[in-house]
Amino acid sequence: MQANPFSSAANSYWSFLTNAPPPAKIRRRSSASTREHTADLSDPHEKADRHSTSGINRATAGDDDGWIPMQEKLQAAWMNQSQRARWIKTGCLVAFALLCLYYITGGSSTASSAASSWTPSGEAASVPNVGSALKGGDTASTSELGTTQCTKSYSKDKPLIQYAIMIDAGSTGSRIHVYRFNNCGPTPELESEAFKMTEKKEGGSGLSSYKGDPEGAARSLDPLLDVAMEKVPDKIKSCTPIAVKATAGLRKVGEEGAATILQAVRNRLETEYPFPVVSADKGGVEVMDGKDEGVFAWITTNYLLGKIGGPDETPTAAVFDLGGGSTQIVFQPTFPKAPEGGMPEHMAEGDHKYELAFGGRKFELYQHSYLGYGLMEARNNLHRVVVEGMAENHPSSTSWMNKAILNPCFLPGTSKQVDVSLGPDSPLGTESLTVNMTGPSTSSSSSSSSSSQCRALAEKTLQKDASCALAPCAFNGVHQPSLSKTFAHEDIFLFSYFYDRVQPLGMPESFSLRELKDLTSRVCAGAKSKDWELFNAIPGAKAELEDRPESCLDLNFMFALLHTGYEIPIDREVRVAKKIKGNELGWCLGASLPLLNGKEGGWECKIRSVA
Repeated sequence: MQANPFSSAANSYWSFLTNAPPPAKIRRRSSASTREHTADLSDPHEKADRHSTSGINRATAGDDDGWIPMQEKLQAAWMNQSQRARWIKTGCLVAFALLCLYYITGGSSTASSAASSWTPSGEAASVPNVGSALKGGDTASTSELGTTQCTKSYSKDKPLIQYAIMIDAGSTGSRIHVYRFNNCGPTPELESEAFKMTEKKEGGSGLSSYKGDPEGAARSLDPLLDVAMEKVPDKIKSCTPIAVKATAGLRKVGEEGAATILQAVRNRLETEYPFPVVSADKGGVEVMDGKDEGVFAWITTNYLLGKIGGPDETPTAAVFDLGGGSTQIVFQPTFPKAPEGGMPEHMAEGDHKYELAFGGRKFELYQHSYLGYGLMEARNNLHRVVVEGMAENHPSSTSWMNKAILNPCFLPGTSKQVDVSLGPDSPLGTESLTVNMTGPSTSSSSSSSSSSQCRALAEKTLQKDASCALAPCAFNGVHQPSLSKTFAHEDIFLFSYFYDRVQPLGMPESFSLRELKDLTSRVCAGAKSKDWELFNAIPGAKAELEDRPESCLDLNFMFALLHTGYEIPIDREVRVAKKIKGNELGWCLGASLPLLNGKEGGWECKIRSVA
């Protein structure tokens, strides 16, 4: 029975046919002709019954040389037209699909720029899933590159997870910080921190202890870098920046010696490790400027407090840091217009002014780093005042040098051999002197006044009467906006030795300077006084004091520095802290955050060598 040709054509409506047009008339053949079908099996428009290798019988009953009936001619013409319509419709569907894909991806140019932002030139495969073109951001390619905070990064120009490595090359040792961030929001969020420091050894384990051996200095960082190699996932090591910042202690080896050591460190990092080293113009391996140290500590504090990094104009906290060799102050003053006048409208120009852009906001900060006013330097300064006072009182004799010298800053009943650095212009004719210093008598009458006498010596070292070129000044002739007028109500955070000296003695996280003064008087009274009975209830407090004869000196200097030097009102609350939200305070985190900006941070993904 002959099949209905219209029925056959209708069933094949979505099938692709051959492009050859049918002839006007088709000659019949005596045998059935076969044609092998070559349709694309992956095409969604192909029907299953088209995928057959069996022939299609075109023969019909009748004479071999007869003409095709009119019905077949109509079928051929109809099929030819439907084929063209089918191609047009298919083209429209493809165009529509491409248009949808364009809007989903945010445009091919966006995808291209996002990929190029994170793919090193010449090796696209070396950076996995970084800078995804998917609108809404990058997704994790592996579990170690994921986070529980979100599934996509906030921006398509940022990877979901980033790491940054900072090495703090201090004078007594080096420390590494390996930070892990997620980009779930507009500002990177710190998820974790890995930390390690070089082992202590006689003479110190810092870079400065390798004077004359730059290669040894560079190799001393290898144990620290083992932490980075372990913590940073292999897939993004080549896109994890590293920087090394040395403190002023490295200058002890001389400018040329310091430069040689730093170059050896850079060479080793670039040749032995997969991490891209921050460029020299961005301070990748350098001796850090004191003002940067303070500002980075300010960034760390306010970032962890959530006061910066967002669009809100949140008031920021001030930072006071006390190291061994220097002290830093950084705060954001405001200059409200007082009805009676007398207040400037903005901060005076000078080296103290630091303009910072962070998290979409601009900050105008006051900062200053006082070299020579860290706690260890302060001890020496105060000892020098005592020695020079003895020399002034005994101008014609040096016999006092061989006797115990009374120092009101030592705890009553204690004594210690002290090496005093006098400087090249000392009236004693020597740059250094070793003397025996002793504290006041343990009798209550003499110990009660020792704290006040010590504070007077500490205030003398601050040089409050030094010439002030730009008023108002804090101490040593340095300009500083008044804290009571330009920073009257915001938080003040104290770090480092401020924390280390008061926390073991039971002080709370927040206290007034008056309370600090009271604590200082109790400590200076000595172990035989009733004032020390308070420390019996504080675990480890007495041991801390008995092991440190300079406790009275340290606390008096801290109080004098804050109240007399920086002029913080005596009833103003301050806060001491070592960590915020479990993260170490200091400059390292603040210095690492700008590195997350890729080229703006001074680095590009490192091209990995192909084995």
